[in-house]
Amino acid sequence: MGLIKLATIFILAVMLLIPTAMIRSLVVERKSRQAEATSEIVSKWGNEQRITGPILAVPYYTYDLDKDNKKTNEQKQLAYFLPDGLTISGMMLPEVRYRGIFQVAVYSANVKINGSFNSLNLDLSGKYTAIDWKGAFLTIGISDLRGINDSISFSWNDSRLECEPGVKIGEMIKSGITVNNILEKEPKDESFTFSAEISLKGSRNLSFVPVGKETVVSINSPWSNPSFEGVFLPVSREVSDDGFSASWRVLELNRNYPQKWHGTTYNLDESAFGVSLLLAVDSYQIAERSMKYAILFISLTFMVFFFVEILRKLKLHPIHYILVGFGLVLFYLLLLSLSEHIGFGLAYIVASVGIIALITSYSQSIFKNNRLSLLLAVFLVILYSLLYILLQMQDYALLMGSIYLFVILALVMYLSRNIDWYSIGRRSEEG
Repeated sequence: MGLIKLATIFILAVMLLIPTAMIRSLVVERKSRQAEATSEIVSKWGNEQRITGPILAVPYYTYDLDKDNKKTNEQKQLAYFLPDGLTISGMMLPEVRYRGIFQVAVYSANVKINGSFNSLNLDLSGKYTAIDWKGAFLTIGISDLRGINDSISFSWNDSRLECEPGVKIGEMIKSGITVNNILEKEPKDESFTFSAEISLKGSRNLSFVPVGKETVVSINSPWSNPSFEGVFLPVSREVSDDGFSASWRVLELNRNYPQKWHGTTYNLDESAFGVSLLLAVDSYQIAERSMKYAILFISLTFMVFFFVEILRKLKLHPIHYILVGFGLVLFYLLLLSLSEHIGFGLAYIVASVGIIALITSYSQSIFKNNRLSLLLAVFLVILYSLLYILLQMQDYALLMGSIYLFVILALVMYLSRNIDWYSIGRRSEEG
């Protein structure tokens, strides 16, 4: 009978994974709803913004000559020039937008771009070529044009030029603005300075592509919880409760494309870097992580009840185990629902205290012993405390979890070292 009881408890523990899986599917559903709400907000405000450029493109034609010296096989191609110096400064003004209980961080940014092109020499060899300097144009990539707040002020050698929406180099930049007729004649050894001021809206992330031979970017914001992302980290940064400031410096040698080229394209986005505005910890992700420990919680709690049943010679009905198991599973549902409204930390405290009080009071009516009920409460407090610590860890979660399991197994072995399992079976048969 002892082995039958143990097998019954094991089957009950496994069956309780069914409602646990249902709650986990609910977590996935809520995450999907959160993504939909976030997408709805950013579609009206502006998506993550990435600024690329400026890039100067000069069209040229290659051709052959026939026996009459007439052009044949004429093809149009583009030569690309990147600025020698590029300085970008920006101020991000963040705010939080809501859709129901879901929220997303958005921002308004004022970005100033300055730089220069010092040499536009184009060395073409091979076929006959003709360079169309007057057809040159300049492109600034802006990933979501819907976020542009105001007309863009662009200056080229102190002359104000008009910006047009759209790009002509879609193989490298998918979205942005174009400044046409940037050159009047062959530049030879001339240098050109440029400046632009862009006011735009975006959400969550603002990033840049370092197209300058030396690119210097500085960003300031009153947001106190930034995450610096991308290929390059800031060379200096300050983060406080009043906001953050960060500066990047990227050289031509730090990226995998040259300052000028023709006849090919490069993936410029591979060198992007920037900053994201983080909100509170993703409660759905942590709730999903916590549910991976559900079988451990159920098994250990059932083991405590089984040991009390054996050592105190009590007879607990499977219904007792089922109700306690439902209480343990209910913890995850409480954690999920409460964390959507009061944050994960407070939700964890409320849910764990409620379940510990529920199981402890129920065990008191079963055990008829205050000391055993108190010991069970202490055990549950330790168990939920350890789980909370594990959930806060990232790099050491696996290590600490392994150590906890080792300690628990050692404790179970120690407490059960003097139990005569065969006598338990005989006593059950005699009874």
